[in-house]
Amino acid sequence: MNDAAKTNPPLDAVIIGAGFTGLYQLWSLRKLGLRVRVVDAAAGVGGTWYWNCYPGARTDSPSNIYQYWFSDELLEEWNWQQRYPDQAESERYFNHVADRFDLRKDISFNTRVDAMSWDDATSRWNVKTNTGETLNTQFVITALGPLSAPLVPPFKGHETFKGRLVHTARWPREGVDLKGKRVGVIGTGATGIQVVQTIAPEVERLTVFQRTANYAVPMINPRYNDADRTAIRAQYPETRKAIWTTFAGFDQQSQTRAYFSIPAEERREILETLWADGTLKIWVGAFNEIFFDPAVSDEISEFVREKIRARIVDPKVAEKLLPKDHGFGTRRVPLENGYFTSFNRPNVDLVDLHATPIECITERGIRTSAGEIELDVIILATGFDAGTGGFLAMDIRGRNGVSLREEWKKEVRTTMGLQIHGFPNLFTTSAPYAPAAAFCNAPTCLQHQVQWITETIDYLRKHGRAVIEPTAETEQRWLTQHDEMANQTLVAKTKSWYTGGNVEGKHFRLLSYIGGLPAYIEACDQVKQKDYEGFEVA
Repeated sequence: MNDAAKTNPPLDAVIIGAGFTGLYQLWSLRKLGLRVRVVDAAAGVGGTWYWNCYPGARTDSPSNIYQYWFSDELLEEWNWQQRYPDQAESERYFNHVADRFDLRKDISFNTRVDAMSWDDATSRWNVKTNTGETLNTQFVITALGPLSAPLVPPFKGHETFKGRLVHTARWPREGVDLKGKRVGVIGTGATGIQVVQTIAPEVERLTVFQRTANYAVPMINPRYNDADRTAIRAQYPETRKAIWTTFAGFDQQSQTRAYFSIPAEERREILETLWADGTLKIWVGAFNEIFFDPAVSDEISEFVREKIRARIVDPKVAEKLLPKDHGFGTRRVPLENGYFTSFNRPNVDLVDLHATPIECITERGIRTSAGEIELDVIILATGFDAGTGGFLAMDIRGRNGVSLREEWKKEVRTTMGLQIHGFPNLFTTSAPYAPAAAFCNAPTCLQHQVQWITETIDYLRKHGRAVIEPTAETEQRWLTQHDEMANQTLVAKTKSWYTGGNVEGKHFRLLSYIGGLPAYIEACDQVKQKDYEGFEVA
């Protein structure tokens, strides 16, 4: 392949990903007058909401905050149909945004970035795609999303299976016929929960393979009429203010009183109210002490276990479904809508992989230590290589040809999750050590990151500068601050995708900034206010 022949005219910016972040970043950089190109491996916009079209896929942030805030006209004209949009509604929203702001003309679909390298001589990036193109650009912005690299465990014998094997993150767009089939679901995280509760009524037999029991909160998901939407829109000014000042970028404040300063009876009333809300308030809008104080964690965890236990008929099954190896909120807490009661159905079986681990996949199904289970379809809800997987899928080389893969094998490093020392003019979103990596309503934190990146690029242009990169000392200070805070929490001690504990050989370290969104915004603002002190600007 003659790369020179395939090189396009120089660009100001290349954005990798056409999901929530990528579309807003494109709109923002266009406003600066930049020549921008977006590339995405998918055939359409939406990112997560393009790929994750598995049965039951749905947001668990309410639609009034799971949206863009950059256009009042968009807020007024888009009519959310329900509190928690399903995949189809979310995808329609992103298609509307792409059409409303004429974004498609700058997006290359079915295009994957294989490699990119920094040219020290020209201070520009060369971005190579699977189509044979080389895009020459001043800036690269990764809009990969934190959960974009599906994790497929190496089950022995998977290639021999005569039925259908599919990962939820690469669900066929045409769907999979499951009616009357014997189906196995491996994984009971947020995705597995959504799949199980959705398909249980339609399959002949459903076998759920559980490695880690999960907490989940019952979802209350009303559909909206015009009066509901009018009332929600009337609250938008308050909502807009609230999301930037709450710990996790939602629209509710955490409790201000210390947990054990509240009488036991009143604590119980508060927990009951939060539980009945049908949202994640009991996790992200209640007591932040659940992340730090073992006694608080124990009491709230037992409250949630009690709620789960009450919904399951068979006490033995209930005990298997009750998390006992981690506290409530130290792993990702999903919403559920019938997951636990699915195990009351006669056609649903639960396999505890600690008691009877999977030995291999066979021609006819899955063999555990207790024997073979015959299946027609195997669904892998086995999660993602969170935070890092999307980056490591590309061969990224910075100054002096240094490989990001090799550097991150030694230690995953970023500066505020926004830039990486040694990789000039590379801006990252949803990257490790920012709240957007896990502990934030994603649209809130991602919009903030886009704004910071846009303002930084604008700063460079206005000051006649071309290159920006954090110093090694600045990066180390951020990592030290991150670790000092993270290591005080129960979350950092819990094996989960938050800490890389779901990937064999991955460094065990909390990947997301847990100091809260307001503190993160303040740190980012200080960088701008001090004219990017601690960054090399040239």
